[in-house]
Amino acid sequence: MKNTKKFKESVKKQLPLTGPESRTVKDLMDWYCNNTNTHGCRRIAVSRGRLRRWIWICFTLTAVAIIFWQYTLLVMSYYSVTVSVMVKYQTLSFPAVTVCNINPYKPNTTISLLDELNRQARKILEKLYGFCTDCGSGNFSSRSLSLDDIPVKTRSLNLLQDMSLIKVETAKDGQLVASDIVTDLQYRISGTAITRMYNNMDLTSLGGQGHVGFKVCNQGQDNCVIYTFNSGITALQEWYRLNFIDIMAQVPNEKKAEMGYSADELIVSCMYDGQACDSRNFTLFQHPLHGNCYTFNSGNDGNILQTLIGGNARGLKLILYTENDDYNPFLFTSMGAKVIVTDQNEYPLIDDVGLEVQTAMETLVGLQLTDSAKLSQPYSDCTVDGSDVMEENLYNKSYSLQICLHSCFQKEMVNSCGCAYYEQPLPPGAEYCSYEKFPGWIYCYYQLQDKFVNERLPCQDVCKEPCNSKDFEITKSLAQWPSGASEAWVIRLLDWERGLNGTLSKNDLVNLAIFYQDLNWRSLSESPANSIVTLLSNFGGQNGLWMSCSVVCFIEIWEVFLVDILTILVRNWFRKAKLWWNKKKEGQEQVYNQNRHTGHDNPVCVEDEDPPTFHTAMQLPCVQTGEVPSTPPPQYDALRIQNVFDEQFSDTEVN
Repeated sequence: MKNTKKFKESVKKQLPLTGPESRTVKDLMDWYCNNTNTHGCRRIAVSRGRLRRWIWICFTLTAVAIIFWQYTLLVMSYYSVTVSVMVKYQTLSFPAVTVCNINPYKPNTTISLLDELNRQARKILEKLYGFCTDCGSGNFSSRSLSLDDIPVKTRSLNLLQDMSLIKVETAKDGQLVASDIVTDLQYRISGTAITRMYNNMDLTSLGGQGHVGFKVCNQGQDNCVIYTFNSGITALQEWYRLNFIDIMAQVPNEKKAEMGYSADELIVSCMYDGQACDSRNFTLFQHPLHGNCYTFNSGNDGNILQTLIGGNARGLKLILYTENDDYNPFLFTSMGAKVIVTDQNEYPLIDDVGLEVQTAMETLVGLQLTDSAKLSQPYSDCTVDGSDVMEENLYNKSYSLQICLHSCFQKEMVNSCGCAYYEQPLPPGAEYCSYEKFPGWIYCYYQLQDKFVNERLPCQDVCKEPCNSKDFEITKSLAQWPSGASEAWVIRLLDWERGLNGTLSKNDLVNLAIFYQDLNWRSLSESPANSIVTLLSNFGGQNGLWMSCSVVCFIEIWEVFLVDILTILVRNWFRKAKLWWNKKKEGQEQVYNQNRHTGHDNPVCVEDEDPPTFHTAMQLPCVQTGEVPSTPPPQYDALRIQNVFDEQFSDTEVN
């Protein structure tokens, strides 16, 4: 039995090593190509003839390239989505409807605040164009009522003096000349000191007309810029708006609510779904530029109205009183009301997406509701609820892209200018900009606005689109109202109800109807084009098609090309290292033995050229080869004699 076992072991040692036990990578590759289930590799190994082998190499490499190409397409298709549309007829929640008078405040409450500003505006028109027809002859110049609680310093006279309108013209010598419209002061300027609000103007070829603008400076008054406009109307309105918000930023919200129109003053008639409603069904919403706005069906009380039937016979019907004679002639040039339709959780961005409704017309606004649901990461860069956006929501409403951008701009305004912009919510711990406390805020605002428009602020990178949104598609239609036949009794009846003594005009009234066109709820939802199961199935199909390979084959390839090759390389390295160490050790021992055999401390042999003495004569001569004789010790008889002498000597000592 022992002989048989030894015979098997000896035969096993003589067989060539294969598989993971191979000594070289070449042996491992030979073994893999002859034993793998991947047909291309096997055909390369067993093919006879160089041409046939190269053909199979090309086929195999081409198949591998196609597989990787298909892998890329499959991975890319995995991150794509399909959009499904679902239409369902059901009862719908009526949206929140916010209405505002375009004119924000009653003139008798703002005369003490805006009297100087209006006087300057009329003077500018007279000097710039030579006329001012009815721009200040109405309520804005005749009334003298004021609010005693508002200090006189809110008139912001310093801002009017420092930011006056300027007309830029070209002199005869070709240089630019700026003329202060109010003081008639003229001075030469360079083209680099002018910033165009729109880059399509050529200031070097102004001709005799010139362009109107205004000069703004930083807080230190050492850097000034003239902003020019391509229209005098635009320049005057922008100049007036900046002075207006500088004044109103210093007025408390409670006073501004008193200065604006109440719900009973704005809303003449209200009807929802065939039932009467009044101002008690509206919620106050203060807007920086439009004053007191009112929201119907805001949901603040927890109740949201439902719509059971679509069509213009249902929904919300309003008649609004805008009082045309009270309009500020410089702040807004349009007349009527602004309306916006939103979800109860959304903030009404009236200036961004508000709809203007004109007077003396009946405006029908048909709605169609569409819910959109997008997939978040890794399919798109949207946010579900804004919690993953590194920007504070200043509006205390549901997240939207516009809200995020406005909040980001307001934050940058506070960080860069030290104060907050009046038209956006106030951040905690900040205060609104005013020229009295922050003289350079307008210059800073324009510089920041330029960066925002040109996407040089981090806002566009930080803010994301929401994944879920509720959109109201609006269809607007107009009709003259009231008709010629009904105008007499309609206007007379409304005039009597409001006690206006015959002063009511159809140009003071807005007739508005908002309704669902139908109750079809439309839903747009995204779903992954491929799931993980589908992706893996497609991978397996491509592998079987091009390489006749399965998951087991990939595990085999991974084992051979990563584990086994690495093992062979490490094993060979250790073998070479061990061989090098053994050679080094044998060399050191050989040198040590040579030094030992040729040294003078050898007691067996000496190498001396001096005349022999009795002591050296008794030692053996050194062998020239440096090797110690390995012959056995001689059996000299003298050694036995020595022993006899020792015995005799010991006997003599005893005697």
